[in-house]
Amino acid sequence: MAASPEIVQKARELRQQLRYHNHRYYVLDDPEISDDGYDRLFRELQMLETAHPELSAADSPTRRVGGEPIPAFVSVPHVVPMLSLGNVFSAEELHDFERRIRDRLPPDSRDIEYCAELKLDGLAISLIYEQGRFIYGATRGDGTTGEDISHNLRTIRNLPQVLDFTEPPALLEVRGEVLMPRAGFLRLNAEAAAKGEKVFANPRNAAAGSVRQLDPAIAARRPLAFYAYSVVRAEGVNLPQTQFEVLQWLKSGGFTLSDEIRMGSGLAFVEQFYEDIGQRREQLPFDIDGVVIKVNSLQKQQQLGFVSREPRWAVAWKFPAQRAVTTVEAVDFQVGRTGALTPVARLRPVLVGGVTVSNVTLHNLDEIRRLGLHVGDTVEVMRAGDVIPKVDRVVSSLPGAMPVEMPCQCPVCGSAIVQEEGGVVARCSGDYTCEAQVQRRLAHFVSRKAMDIDGLGERWLVQLLDAGLVRNSADLYRLTESALLEAGLEGMGEKLAANIVLAIAKSRETTLPRFLFSLGIRGVGESTALSLAEYFGDIDALMQADVEVLKQVPDVGEVSAAWIVGYFSQPEHRELIQAFRDAGVIWKPVERHHVQPLAGQTWVLTGALTVFSRDEAKVRLQKLGAKVSGSVSKKTSVVVAGEAAGSKLEDANRLGVAVWSEEQLLAMLREQGLD
Repeated sequence: MAASPEIVQKARELRQQLRYHNHRYYVLDDPEISDDGYDRLFRELQMLETAHPELSAADSPTRRVGGEPIPAFVSVPHVVPMLSLGNVFSAEELHDFERRIRDRLPPDSRDIEYCAELKLDGLAISLIYEQGRFIYGATRGDGTTGEDISHNLRTIRNLPQVLDFTEPPALLEVRGEVLMPRAGFLRLNAEAAAKGEKVFANPRNAAAGSVRQLDPAIAARRPLAFYAYSVVRAEGVNLPQTQFEVLQWLKSGGFTLSDEIRMGSGLAFVEQFYEDIGQRREQLPFDIDGVVIKVNSLQKQQQLGFVSREPRWAVAWKFPAQRAVTTVEAVDFQVGRTGALTPVARLRPVLVGGVTVSNVTLHNLDEIRRLGLHVGDTVEVMRAGDVIPKVDRVVSSLPGAMPVEMPCQCPVCGSAIVQEEGGVVARCSGDYTCEAQVQRRLAHFVSRKAMDIDGLGERWLVQLLDAGLVRNSADLYRLTESALLEAGLEGMGEKLAANIVLAIAKSRETTLPRFLFSLGIRGVGESTALSLAEYFGDIDALMQADVEVLKQVPDVGEVSAAWIVGYFSQPEHRELIQAFRDAGVIWKPVERHHVQPLAGQTWVLTGALTVFSRDEAKVRLQKLGAKVSGSVSKKTSVVVAGEAAGSKLEDANRLGVAVWSEEQLLAMLREQGLD
């Protein structure tokens, strides 16, 4: 039976009430009713929609509880690349930013009005709407391709599923930030701690981890919020002509915006905004790590354009690192995947920039000696970049305090600790008998930049090791759904087991650079793995190479070459490679670049490039045999100077090193077929 007008009106009122209370709770962290009161409204609407399915609108609050888990993330291309922002850290650098803007604008267009916003500390995403209805949303990814996370975004209470515009655009692409307000973050961690579960380090990690879940029911339970900050595509509608007005237009369509958005002329306005926000930073409901300054006129934004992966018309003015004083209660040693021991200071918990810090890495004994640190010392802790905690200095030390010493035996497996002559890193000699090393190698193997096996976090890897289901990374490819279920792993269900097995199967077909990186060979990062793959073409040739041959590979020095030879000379590693092949793991051979006209040369890239990023240019130079360095010396062959090149260009001129423009670099790459 069709719903009466009274029931239709009641359902509409309940949806409006629930949206209002969702906004108060999840976005403003200022609820007006109790959880029980909210639940009563929710259940009343749920009952009405069950009795009258025609009332269940796509944007109803009852639809935000999460649907079926997905087997894996799908990659989606960004029609308009998701660029990052350049950073400034001082008023002087901000003035340089404006000078570059003025130099590029016509003389009659140099009176600049700015839109000033907060630099939200969350996860950047892009949303696609068609005819006012949410279609899908994706992460930034590498800027060109992201991951479709629509199943999780649909659970976010303040993210509109249907826009409020009277005449919505035919297509609209909105970008913004998914974040977790501080109050919700504290509640989430308190609940996790009460259950004995792992807590999140900070709200940003919590937000990023929530939207990258395969099961949307998990995201639905997390206190997430979405804040819009730009429109990159709008078809079938005439947008306002300024950034500030575009944001107000988005707000009228149902998007949440920060309340701290201002517009004004000149850098005096910008500096005042920065100081004001800096003073009120701790009172904001969410974390920020600076402010964002944008040229307000969209026409001027188009005139200014982009450089490499950054807009010329916007910049982030970052806040200085936040600091606090606490006490070092102990120093423990963690064992990494290569056996390296890392000292970790256990601190009396202290709040630094809204995040409780209790553990800080000390890197190595040289760093401890540089600080002059002892157990019991009072130290100053800072969060570099408002993310990574660091002991900056010792404030005071107790008389007679004992220095921190490296243990003689591995704290995990009891094997002897060895230290290479002249090296600063001490290592556990236990290798595959050390559970910590095995666990870290597995975590590295499944990571996104390696084999990218979704769903296998450290929690599951530890349980797999404890249950005896895996001994090394190749064993992952022998896992079955029945084995996972029969092992009695805590929290493992049928759907999760199926998703994990599917994600492992999907990773069987990979690339040679990814596979080499996943092995965790000392000295072989992403760049070196790519160089090795392109030089040798396949793994068999690499396994036979000696140190002298390896030294011919771009980005491989004598020490790295010895590590690579040492890795492949061990029988257990050769057996591991064969085990991967037996398990059906395949990687396509890479076309070798025989012509290497830059072999033996050292190049340096400085400044901003417009056609390639510096990383992309580096890969192309390495393919031609060049070593790409981060510093200039008399041995440097060529310095490529892009826009706003700094001290490296000065060093090149002082030392008489050849300096190329980006145009010269592009011409050379074009000749070699690498443009």
